Amino acid sequence: MAKRVLLALVAIALACHASANPTDSTQVGRKGRRARTSGHELRNPLLNAAYQFVKEFSRVDTLYVEPQHYNFTVMLQNTNTYEIYHLANKTGQEIVFVPKPSVKLGPYVGWRWVFLGYTVDLTHLSDGDRKQDLNLSLYSNQIGIDVFYRKSGNDYTISRMDLGKQYDTSRMRGASFDGFHSSITGGNLYYIFNHRKFSYPAAYSQSTIQRRSQGSPLAGIGYTRHSLSIDWEKLYDIVAENLGEETAKRYMDPELKFKKIKYTDVSLSGGYGYNWVFARNWLLAVSLSAALAYKHNSGDVNHQRFSFRNFSLSRFNVDGIGRFGLVYNNSKWYVGASAILHTYNYHNSQLSTNNMFGNVNVYVGFNFGRRKHP
Repeated sequence: MAKRVLLALVAIALACHASANPTDSTQVGRKGRRARTSGHELRNPLLNAAYQFVKEFSRVDTLYVEPQHYNFTVMLQNTNTYEIYHLANKTGQEIVFVPKPSVKLGPYVGWRWVFLGYTVDLTHLSDGDRKQDLNLSLYSNQIGIDVFYRKSGNDYTISRMDLGKQYDTSRMRGASFDGFHSSITGGNLYYIFNHRKFSYPAAYSQSTIQRRSQGSPLAGIGYTRHSLSIDWEKLYDIVAENLGEETAKRYMDPELKFKKIKYTDVSLSGGYGYNWVFARNWLLAVSLSAALAYKHNSGDVNHQRFSFRNFSLSRFNVDGIGRFGLVYNNSKWYVGASAILHTYNYHNSQLSTNNMFGNVNVYVGFNFGRRKHP
């Protein structure tokens, strides 16, 4: 058994090595069946089967997608992170929390399909903020993976507060509030149907070049865990300081007085992506997906343990994922920008929350160490 596992791992490693040199599916079509075995053919049947299975993920039509010609790359990237939390109750009162955006800068180095880098948060160098942010995206021609972990710091402000049309809350706008904390952990796995002619890596990892415009339907699954907590006493004090004690007592709905909300989100998504080659070496990419998500909470509001008895259609919500990219890539060097945006919605009989977060990346880099193609 151990030998079989080892052979499978070796096959996957060889296939990942081969994924840097995608097979020209048009050549396979012209040369016939013998062309399929003209590359690596392993003697061990199990090893060869695993190798061929994983290698299939890298096959492309080179009339539409041009593979990478270099082994190494270096890149300088600026990453900007944004986040918004919107809370509302059933009477229409609402509050929006927004943290100070993070601006990061750092170098990246890559070898074929392995890419490593380090960025410095320029906006929180000396203020003691404890914000944590980890994002990992892996793009192949056929599948993609997003993994993320975000934990808020102490730099939130109140972007907007609405206690009812009869009261002016403009003085609350921009007020600093360090009593709001949030975290989100999760990931998405998605499948690209037209993977031979449509390339996600061309837009988001520059490991291929889209030569002709093409689109593809997308399907995926996702799982996330969310946590929100509010120091209600601190929020009450800020409202009383800016709007008066009487206003704080009268208009702040006690149904929003929760200490923490935790919920899990399991989703199925579908969407469409399109790569538009509007000029030589230029690419504009857009993909949008909507997800039907089932949410189960385990916080202070309507706390319940999950069971099939409390399964309810009202727990379903619609989430969204958007990806956008603009890149110039002449194979030797590249420059561009990309953005990934996530939106999550949660509601119960007392309140609703809407969370939106994302990253905007601006980068420039060049490739070197030209490959020796067989």
